[in-house]
Amino acid sequence: MWRHLLYITVLAAAASGCATISVDQPVEPSYAITDTADTTLGREVAEWTSQHDGLSGFYPLISGLDALGARLALIESAEKSIDAQYFLMKPDIAGLIFAGALLQAADRGVRVRFLLDDIFTTADDVHLSALNSHPNIDVRMFNPVARSGSSSLNFLGDFGRANRRMHNKSLTVDNRITIIGGRNIADEYFELKPEGEFLDFDVLGLGDVAGDVAEQFDLFWNHEYSIPLDIVASNVGESEVDAARADIVAGFDDILQSIYADAVGSTLVRDLYDGEVPLYPASADFVTDAPDKLINDIDESQKILVNHLAEVAARAEDEIVVITPYFVPLDTGVAFWKAVVESGVKVTILTNSLASNNHIPVHSAYAKYRRPIIEAGVDLYELRADAVSEPASDAQASPESVTLHTKVVIIDREFLYVGSLNLDPRSIDINTEMGAIIRSPDFASSLAERAAAALPERAYRVELDENGELRWHAVIDGVEVTETKEPQASGWRRFKAFVLKIVPDSQL
Repeated sequence: MWRHLLYITVLAAAASGCATISVDQPVEPSYAITDTADTTLGREVAEWTSQHDGLSGFYPLISGLDALGARLALIESAEKSIDAQYFLMKPDIAGLIFAGALLQAADRGVRVRFLLDDIFTTADDVHLSALNSHPNIDVRMFNPVARSGSSSLNFLGDFGRANRRMHNKSLTVDNRITIIGGRNIADEYFELKPEGEFLDFDVLGLGDVAGDVAEQFDLFWNHEYSIPLDIVASNVGESEVDAARADIVAGFDDILQSIYADAVGSTLVRDLYDGEVPLYPASADFVTDAPDKLINDIDESQKILVNHLAEVAARAEDEIVVITPYFVPLDTGVAFWKAVVESGVKVTILTNSLASNNHIPVHSAYAKYRRPIIEAGVDLYELRADAVSEPASDAQASPESVTLHTKVVIIDREFLYVGSLNLDPRSIDINTEMGAIIRSPDFASSLAERAAAALPERAYRVELDENGELRWHAVIDGVEVTETKEPQASGWRRFKAFVLKIVPDSQL
């Protein structure tokens, strides 16, 4: 009880002197451009789908550089429209490349709509305004916090609204090709940050699925929480905007022949555009939480995506593989997975270890459920922080450590979920999420086999010994290793994880 009283006290103290932003703003609605059959992508997608019984086509984007290259290549190919929706963007190399590519597309006459959630976006208002100042680019911030005064106090003072976030991530070009998955726009998602890499996953999808993603984009774009940047950042001056745009253009030109060239010239991107990589033809259910989830009280009717996914998982007959960076099942989740296991289904879950987790409070909450989830019969694995991948090019250095950020569920090697959903209360209850449930035995089996091969090499299996104590098992450099405490984590990190158990599970 005292921890909740502490939260209330902090919020009450912060409420005085804080500023809020009105979401009651007159905003002109706009919608996806659907008459794109005459574009190059429109013709190519129509030809492909006609050869595959009208199914959508999918391909995994596993490497960060490939994922960046695919985005840039799509932006380069755009002729009519680009709709980009992300949880965060940072003012780093990836952010600069993305911004520069959008400006180039807008210069060609492409309409660009860019929707960013506000809270964790650290790209500043001035540089975002430089994009927004282009006549073909419209930037909106989702559920923004007031800019006057302290942003932290403004967040806390309007906590009930500001705590609810849009976590969706998508890039859709000419209404015919889309990329969805877990990646945001920042260096760590694209193998550009040597001190730490995120192991993430997207899929490129073409055909009807792209139209489905565009429809959900419109829902969020035209929602009352979607505020034009010029309203949010009304204090940004014209001279600042001009200087910021010059910065973007100059920085973009500097990296055109280096990282940009490596990304768009990656083997996978070249092969995709040359038709050398076979796409997986498949039907797919694209599912999104409604933006009104952030306005309404939390109840089962608002949890559209996770309820749909749970229904598919509950029908499993043989095997479910879950890969999720943040796993806080609560008692209801433990009961769900226990019922699945008792029905005869093998359940394997991979999540972050304390050493690999970038959010220690989430690990603190997850740790409470390790023992009951193992007792429920789940095979539980945690990523090794030293399970680094090889650099994608000679110009890159191997990362020092890795963090799992992939959000994938594979069901009976027939269905594959990919999207933005984490299996924690924040994703399930508080934020909006999106994703596709793809029915493709070939695609699902390929990823399941890849996961099965990687687990022994890159993760600890967490088990209980004969005394019910947690043990971490791995084979490292050919040697079997057993750890009796959080592996690879420093004493200070373990201490912080212990102290942060005071954070309410419902907020993680």
